[in-house]
Amino acid sequence: MEHLRALRRGLHGGGHGGPLGPDLVRRGIRMRAPTAHAGDRRHGPGRVILALYLVFVVGTVSRSAAQILTRFDEAPLAYTLSAVAAAVYVVALVSLSLPGRAAWWVSVVALSVEMVGVLVVGTWSLLAPEMFPDATVWSGYGAGYLLIPLVLPAAGLWWLLSDRGARARDADAVVAR
Repeated sequence: MEHLRALRRGLHGGGHGGPLGPDLVRRGIRMRAPTAHAGDRRHGPGRVILALYLVFVVGTVSRSAAQILTRFDEAPLAYTLSAVAAAVYVVALVSLSLPGRAAWWVSVVALSVEMVGVLVVGTWSLLAPEMFPDATVWSGYGAGYLLIPLVLPAAGLWWLLSDRGARARDADAVVAR
C-alpha cells in the first residue's frame, strides 16, 4: 500500500524532484521505459527491413504462383526466376525475424544470394531482353518495383554486418551459454 501512495505522490509532483522523483527511488521502486534488446534485429531499421520483406513475400509469392499456374508456357524462364525470387524472399524474411547466430548466418547468405540474383538477372534482362518476354521482380534490377529489389538486400546486409546487427548475432550466443 505504501508503494501505491509513493507512486501517487511521485506522479502528482509530491515529494522531491517532481513526477516520478526520488520518492519512488528511495522506496525501492524503479520505473524505466521498456527498451528493445540492443541487438534485436526486429527493432529500429531492422523493423523497416522486415516490413519490406513481408511486402515482397506477399507480392512475389502470389505473383509467381499466378504466373506459373495460368501462363507458364508464355515465359517459363521469367516465371521460374520469379518463383526463385519468392523463395529467397521467404527465407530472408523468416531468418531475419528469428534470433540466434544460425538465423543471422542464414540471413547473410539469403541476402547475398538475393543481391547476386538481382545483379545477374538485372544485367541479363538488359543484355538479352528477348529471353524475358515478361518481367521478373529482378528484371532491370527491379526497375518495375522502384529498384527496391536492388536496394533492399544492400540495406539488409549493411544492417546485419553493422555493429548493431553483429550485436544481435553475438547477444544470442551469450544468452545461450
